[in-house]
Amino acid sequence: MTDTDAPYPRRLDAAHDRLADADVDADALVLFPSTNLRYLTGLDEHPSERHFLLFVVPDADPVFLVPALSGEQVRAESAVADVRTWADDEDPVAAVEAVAEDLALANDAPHVLVDDTMHARFTQDLRRVLPDATWGLAEDALADLRVVKDDAEVAALRRAGEAADAVVRDLRDRGEEVVGMTETEVARLVEDRLAAHGGTGVAFEVIVGSGPNGAMPHHTHGDRVVEAGDPVVLDFGTRVDGYPSDQTRTLVFGDESPPEGFREVHRVVREAQEAAVEAVEPGVAVGAVDAAARDAITEAGYGEEFVHRTGHGVGLDVHEEPYVVAGGERELEPGMVFSVEPGVYLPGEFGVRIEDLVVVTDDGCVRLNRTDRGWRTD
Repeated sequence: MTDTDAPYPRRLDAAHDRLADADVDADALVLFPSTNLRYLTGLDEHPSERHFLLFVVPDADPVFLVPALSGEQVRAESAVADVRTWADDEDPVAAVEAVAEDLALANDAPHVLVDDTMHARFTQDLRRVLPDATWGLAEDALADLRVVKDDAEVAALRRAGEAADAVVRDLRDRGEEVVGMTETEVARLVEDRLAAHGGTGVAFEVIVGSGPNGAMPHHTHGDRVVEAGDPVVLDFGTRVDGYPSDQTRTLVFGDESPPEGFREVHRVVREAQEAAVEAVEPGVAVGAVDAAARDAITEAGYGEEFVHRTGHGVGLDVHEEPYVVAGGERELEPGMVFSVEPGVYLPGEFGVRIEDLVVVTDDGCVRLNRTDRGWRTD
């Protein structure tokens, strides 16, 4: 394999070496178009019905098997030297079998890791070619590589966070103008402003949960009209160089007072989020970060209304390792990036969630979101 300063050869080398680790002990890693493939090669290919597969093994260079129409592109844009193609009038399963034979996978009972999101069509074809194989998921080899971000990844995540921050400021500035808009209209406004501030698309469906809709953590948006005094849960992000932002603020628009109890709940959630962020440092278990937020909310009497984990890792996928969940034992390392997003949800009334992304540093963490976490918009 090649030794350069580019990230993709280094990542391919790391995946190659990881297969031989005692805790993985796999004979092959097979990826198809996915964030795993993009992480290792830089190719942002969309899945289709055609066999587009990357084979990584411990004792040979990686092999791409792609449709003939993609061959030139893959040779030009990836760090993989061995790119093989099959034509539309050829049997792709025979092409897969030929690669397996060349890599000596068909001679034994190999342990093969397949992409976590691989379509059943391709996993079934691999099973036909390797009937004696045992199977695992690509995350067994790649999760520990992807969980620590390099400087370029953190820079992209930071820029995506800055775009989301700018949209929060836009929403605060509009204040009274948001009253009378539907949730969907607010969501479209968010999408427009994310693009205006340099983002590419949305990282996930924009969440605008007004009033009682905010008590449903994954409500997206609908026809409900935002009324003055409504607490509105706003959860959104965009992408920069493929990496997403993910930020939540709970705001109140208009000059009416929020519902009874809202101020107290918002204070509790804000303090819980602060406690969790302060708990972040290398060597701390993710479960301890979750406990810092959960204990604060439980002590305030809202433990039953905090119905989800405190956070999730963010990288090429919006949800990936590390998962900040109760009892989680994974220890934090510098370069890990994850959300800290405690929430309290009172069905039929309102919800409150505050979320920032943080990157673990050598002695703590840095937030990738910097906007005011308060609820007022005037």
